[in-house]
Amino acid sequence: MRSRRTTRRLAADAGLLAVAAAFVLPLAWVILSSLDPRADLTVKVPDGVTWDNFDAVLTEDITFTPLLNSLLLCGGGTLVTVACAALAAYPLSRFRSRLNRPFLLTVLFATCLPITAVMVPVYALFVQVNLIDTMQGTIFFFAASQLPFAIWLMKNFMDGVPKELEEAAWTDGASSFQSLVRIVLPLMGPGVAVVTVFSFVMMWGNFFVPFMLLLTPDQMPAAVSINEFFGNRGTVVYGQLAAFSVIYSTPVILLYVGVARRLGGGFALGGAVKG
Repeated sequence: MRSRRTTRRLAADAGLLAVAAAFVLPLAWVILSSLDPRADLTVKVPDGVTWDNFDAVLTEDITFTPLLNSLLLCGGGTLVTVACAALAAYPLSRFRSRLNRPFLLTVLFATCLPITAVMVPVYALFVQVNLIDTMQGTIFFFAASQLPFAIWLMKNFMDGVPKELEEAAWTDGASSFQSLVRIVLPLMGPGVAVVTVFSFVMMWGNFFVPFMLLLTPDQMPAAVSINEFFGNRGTVVYGQLAAFSVIYSTPVILLYVGVARRLGGGFALGGAVKG
């Protein structure tokens, strides 16, 4: 019996190690290749460490302008998504209506739509309303594409905030909007952090939407400009591609580190309405 348990544990450990290796090897290739003057597709320790790959990509056209465009697009889209998701989730969480369930099912259906299925009508619509090749139009579409799942997440977190806290604020003369901003959202900080990180990461790695809606090269984000490293006939400068990938991943890592405490804080409202 004991040998059987040991065998199962070793098999589970081997499976976990294989899964971990599948994630670690690509990351190791990116980091090692960014410092390798003769980088290729193999994962290897470089013979000599060099910063030439970073020097080659740290230019205004290759890195700084695309990263700034990405920050504007993803930051603006995330702000719109979080604000609209909070406003939409509040009545769904606090008020009971016959329309709540059909609306939530509609939102759930919207999360299943592939982005490629709606891009053709969206492109035609943007042409008609003069939003094609504009940053604000792309921000609005980013927010609209992430909003369904953000509403689901926000509502689930909002359900964990006791309604009695809002009723006490209403007694003191606060409106529903004031109670949402001053009571509910501060208490569900981890939920807001989850929605923020999820929305930002999904927008940050989106290649297809800005590629279709933006036409001017100066407005292209880093998710699209990374395609420039893949040259004709399969020629790729792997060292510069890896260096750009490290720089490209830095804002997402910094965002996660910045909200890590909020993500792990949880809700401590067990005794908030006692007494």
